[in-house]
Amino acid sequence: MTHVITQSCCNDAACTAVCPVDCIQPAPGTPGFATAEMLYIDPATCIDCGCCVPECPVDAIRPEVDLPPSLSHFAELNAAYFEGRRPGPVPPRSVVAPSLAVERRLRVAVVGAGPAGLYAALDLLETGGSGVAVDVYDRIPTPGGLIRYGVAPDHPSTKLAAEAFTAHARHPRLRFRFGVEVGTDVTPAELARAHDAVVYAVGAAGARSIGVPGEALPGSLPAAEFVAWYNGHPEASSRQIDLSSPRAVVIGNGNVALDVARVLVSDLALLATTDMAQHALDALSRGRIRDVQVVGRRGPVQAAFTTAELTALERLPGVRVVTEPGELALTPAEERLLAADPVLRAKYAALRRLATTTPGGPARKRIRLRFLARPERILGSTAVTGVRLHRQLKQDVDGVVTFRPAGATSTIRAGLVLGSVGYLTPRLPGLPYDAGAGVVRNADGRIVDESGRPVPGAYVVGWAKRGPTGVIGTNKHCASVTVAHLRADATAGRLAPPRESPQWLDELLARRCGQLTDWAGWSRLDRHERAAGHAAGRPRVKVTSLVDIWRIAGVSP
Repeated sequence: MTHVITQSCCNDAACTAVCPVDCIQPAPGTPGFATAEMLYIDPATCIDCGCCVPECPVDAIRPEVDLPPSLSHFAELNAAYFEGRRPGPVPPRSVVAPSLAVERRLRVAVVGAGPAGLYAALDLLETGGSGVAVDVYDRIPTPGGLIRYGVAPDHPSTKLAAEAFTAHARHPRLRFRFGVEVGTDVTPAELARAHDAVVYAVGAAGARSIGVPGEALPGSLPAAEFVAWYNGHPEASSRQIDLSSPRAVVIGNGNVALDVARVLVSDLALLATTDMAQHALDALSRGRIRDVQVVGRRGPVQAAFTTAELTALERLPGVRVVTEPGELALTPAEERLLAADPVLRAKYAALRRLATTTPGGPARKRIRLRFLARPERILGSTAVTGVRLHRQLKQDVDGVVTFRPAGATSTIRAGLVLGSVGYLTPRLPGLPYDAGAGVVRNADGRIVDESGRPVPGAYVVGWAKRGPTGVIGTNKHCASVTVAHLRADATAGRLAPPRESPQWLDELLARRCGQLTDWAGWSRLDRHERAAGHAAGRPRVKVTSLVDIWRIAGVSP
């Protein structure tokens, strides 16, 4: 018997450190780890010891014999990853001294309480020993970032990653300051005056534009806003989204695109058992969307969604998922790519299956995955009425797949268009910015100015560092790399001591911020939401009004 990693894998990679036979790949430091869809267990070398199971923060590892039918295909996917390869040894992990070689305690600020920021804070506390104290700042009074407001409600196992942070939240050298917006309430320069170093984990809340006429019409919005809306983000919950049209179009074909397509057609009875915001449940129950078309400008081999998310669509009750056989044709270069990559081959096989399999039961709704189509214009005068698509042709040029517009156009009638073509980090006043990449300008986590010189004591992690790539656990390795640079700079004496005391900053924030709370305030809100969820048979019932959030957290306006 072997163990199997399933869909909810977050790439945290804690499992790789405890595996006695190095059968979990790719591990940190091995080729492909940074870009892996998920981790995999080699059935040929797994010894069924189970050491990895308790280390997984999202309950993704299961014995193969215990896999339910809905997850059975992951046994094949795990095995497919190792076709033609055998796991090599995991690189030895460097041993970090229990405390920094500095004469004084370092005070480090972490801006952002999402996964990247929290991984950075825990890494600092673990590797810095008693020589580091960390203050975490966030502009809203709820930690978790994309775990709370980005992960789809019907992926509850993925949200379990937050529990690992909760276990460390009351560390004696860790403080939380919620209600602080860096760049508005306090400048980066002022924050630096009270800390030895500042680590920015501000995420990528901005959405890239589709860049076509009509994008500003009512009924057209970024998929990121739709995700925030159905997940109950307090800054998006009041938005009115019209779901009265029978068809929606999603532009883009990454995992977020599949998430929003799945949410739009999922069984309401299933969604009602999740932590989806109540206003979204109410709107979806009144909505009429029955058909979602997910449009990608390139071919199926280049699609950004993962194999796990694609195969999850096949198991949606009452939903038929289809592709067009003509859009799945391969060039010779693509055939070579599939031959060399078993995971990509499994994804393509799933697409072929969707193109040829007759649905085995009544389907009330449909998701159509379309390829080789670029949006030319969003149609409508006062609101969205459809999308005009320009057909794309692909060809091999010197062994590389290229795409060019064809003359043919087509029109999809729809009342909702969601742009899912990527995220970017908005500019933060006072920080160098790389406009082309949409990230804070940096060299492997050290923030640098336009000439490439490091800004002393300034660091970045997560999507603000590398762009919107990877999954939750990817931020763990990302943070460890940045924190290693911070430790090296501290040991080398490159960090100037704070010019102001923590009390000085606390008094400044008390004057400038309308409301402030800490982990105790969040804990009161967390207990309230869980109690409401227990009464309703749900994991939690999210509070989506900022006024109510502050009130329950114990902060008066």
